[in-house]
Amino acid sequence: MSKMIHILLLVMCLVTIITGHRDHGMHSGLKEDLELERQLNILNKPPIKSIHTKSGYIIDCVDINKQPAFNHPLLKNHKLQRKPIFERNISETRDQNSRIKSKFIFEKVRCPEETVHIRRTTKNDLIQTKSLFNIHNQTQNESLNHFARVYLSRIGAPYYGVNGTTSVWNPNVYKGQSSASHLYVKRGEGDNIDKISIGWHVFSELYNDNQTHLYLFWMSSKNGCFNMLCKGFIQVDRSYTFGARISVTSIFGGTIMETPLQIAQDKGGNWWLNVLNKDVGYFPAALFSSFNGADQVGFGGYTVTPAVTDSPAMGSGQKPDGDFTHASYFRFLKFLDKIQNHFDPLPFMVGIDNDTPNCYGVTNYEDRKRSNGYSIQFGGPGGKCSN
Repeated sequence: MSKMIHILLLVMCLVTIITGHRDHGMHSGLKEDLELERQLNILNKPPIKSIHTKSGYIIDCVDINKQPAFNHPLLKNHKLQRKPIFERNISETRDQNSRIKSKFIFEKVRCPEETVHIRRTTKNDLIQTKSLFNIHNQTQNESLNHFARVYLSRIGAPYYGVNGTTSVWNPNVYKGQSSASHLYVKRGEGDNIDKISIGWHVFSELYNDNQTHLYLFWMSSKNGCFNMLCKGFIQVDRSYTFGARISVTSIFGGTIMETPLQIAQDKGGNWWLNVLNKDVGYFPAALFSSFNGADQVGFGGYTVTPAVTDSPAMGSGQKPDGDFTHASYFRFLKFLDKIQNHFDPLPFMVGIDNDTPNCYGVTNYEDRKRSNGYSIQFGGPGGKCSN
């Protein structure tokens, strides 16, 4: 009888433990769902108008004074700034090659005055955000990150901006991979890094497609995100939407689609993003710990792939060969000083970062191709890359 009682008590204990774990799991799952809903309510403001795009995502036209960034605790008393506090006059001579078209082609999205269009965030977007942020920031060892880019080192710092015109392509990527072309500014290292990037990329997990998208990425220490997937960036112009699909890209040896891009810090310390000569919006200075000027700026390509897979193509998939209708490029590259003067990079400040030359290439032409200003080519087919 005593043995039977012990067995019954053991069974009851096991049932209690299993039930407790199940209840804890349900409670934890419910808590996570509630937190996701809370974040969605902050990021997806009640729209004045919503537009269902042919690509399958939704654009919300949001009151310019009620966009998500104003819910950031560091921006509670921030007043909307509609224009940067500097005078800019970008009037470089551009190559009139008929095969180069300086424009993005998006699906037409028209929002009312005094609104900005923001791609609607889904629950799945939020679930993916943290892991994708960590991968981009190289804090997860499960992924391989490769670069082919030119950068300006801290020898010439501080830099108050960088700009250039890049060709736009649609490299093939598979699940878990991404391929990008970008400009960036950054300050600091390790856990104390401030960084902003802008460009185009193909990122299947972020968008659930293999199309090319306009994107931004930012971080301050361990906080940040892609596009508008967290509070921070303030949009002021309705011309372009970060995260939007670019519907027409370059054709190898044929028509090349390109666009000018710029990141610049104004007199108030805010970092402005400019696409096709439109000041789309800015990151307020209050978001960053000490981002007064950058100690490095750069431009080029970037890929990510899971550790057990071949790396994807970068740019057009072609290594530099001097033909700007072949390999991906940046041209008319400049850095900015504190009063917004634009300068070509000088030899003593320039470095090249190409960690896998068997897969990707990068060539700095400087200003030797005069019709393209200071220019570089980068990219390659990818494959089994080794450092």
